[in-house]
Amino acid sequence: MRRALWRQRRSMAAALTLVAASLAATGLAGGGGSGAGGASAQGAARGTAGEAPERARGPAPLVSAPVRIADAGTVRLLRPGDRVDVIAAGRTGADARVLAKGARVADVPQDPAEGSAEDGALVVLSVPRSTAASLAGAGISARLAVTLC
Repeated sequence: MRRALWRQRRSMAAALTLVAASLAATGLAGGGGSGAGGASAQGAARGTAGEAPERARGPAPLVSAPVRIADAGTVRLLRPGDRVDVIAAGRTGADARVLAKGARVADVPQDPAEGSAEDGALVVLSVPRSTAASLAGAGISARLAVTLC
C-alpha cells in the first residue's frame, strides 16, 4: 500500500512539474520579468536609486481599421472574431511583407461597396493604432491579402 501511494505522489509531482513548465514557457504564469508586473517592479527599483520611476505600459489600445483586401472571395470566408495575418504585396508579388499578425476581424460589411469585385472587399480589423497607420499606408500602394490564423 505504501509503495502504491509513493508512486502516485511521484506521478502527481511529475504532472505538476510539466504544468508549471508549460505555463512558464507560454508566459501565463504571470509576474514574470517580461510582463507588466516585471516592468513596474523594475520602475520601483529605479525609483529607489534616485531616478524617476517609469510608468508601466499596458497593451496598446485597439482601434478599428477598415482594410480593402484584394481577393473578395477570401473576405467572404471571414467572420467577426476570426484572427488573420495581413500581408502586403507589391504589384509583382516578389516583395511581400507581413503588416499585422493575429489581427481580430471586427466586422465584415455585407453591403457591396462602390467599385467592382476586382477592387477587392472591405473588412474591419481591430488592431493597435500604429498598425492601423501601417495598414492604411500600405493599402494605397500595395495589394493586401489575409491568411487565417
